[in-house]
Amino acid sequence: MKLKWLLMGVITVSIVTLMTACSKLPNGVSVNESSSGKQVEVAVNGTITVTLDSNATTGYSWQLSGISDSSVLEKTNNVYEVPTSGRIGAGGKEVWTFKALTAGKATLSMEYDQPWAGGQKNAQNFNLTVVVK
Repeated sequence: MKLKWLLMGVITVSIVTLMTACSKLPNGVSVNESSSGKQVEVAVNGTITVTLDSNATTGYSWQLSGISDSSVLEKTNNVYEVPTSGRIGAGGKEVWTFKALTAGKATLSMEYDQPWAGGQKNAQNFNLTVVVK
């Protein structure tokens, strides 16, 4: 009888441990162009880093065209990383950082364009749905 209770206790602890381990969400998620159109999950107060190819020498840059729910997600930073090759005209990367504020779902939308009047618009798009838990 004692063995039965001991075995049930071990099984219960194992199940609880497994459930806890499986339910942990990442505090940070990094994505690139291949994640466009997809969905990611992140914990509240976590960060989402979006790294996209960009070439500032052409006048093109990524623009944040919208966050569907700004109470769930906010942009905290964006920087252009120059190319490491040293070649004239080589492209670099734009790195955008977002913070997960509260539980919910938000889609961020970005466009690669020449932001001045008359410049080429919407050369590329990037969309990512972020589920914050």
